[in-house]
Amino acid sequence: MANELDTTFAALADPTRRAVIERLASGPATVSELAEPHAIALPTFMRHLKVLERSGLVRSVKKGRVRTCHIEEGPLTQVQGWLVWQRRIWESHMDRDGALAAALAPRAKG
Repeated sequence: MANELDTTFAALADPTRRAVIERLASGPATVSELAEPHAIALPTFMRHLKVLERSGLVRSVKKGRVRTCHIEEGPLTQVQGWLVWQRRIWESHMDRDGALAAALAPRAKG
């Protein structure tokens, strides 16, 4: 799972790829529709799509001359699970730090 998370986070590290994911969250789109808001050449944009497809975040289907992209929820669900786990760890640390600070506060006044 760690390798899959690494691949997913690497794919999401780029703002263009995050924008594609955000757009696909509202539904499937053609490559042309996805590329339109980005001021980059189509071959460069296609490299971004390939990264997203290799990571499993996006899949595409070609019908005739039109390639339509769809978001894949699996990798995003794994990221969400990892983030929830990390949040629990940090909240636990913060609770312990808060309890320690509260326990030490009366001593500091005395």
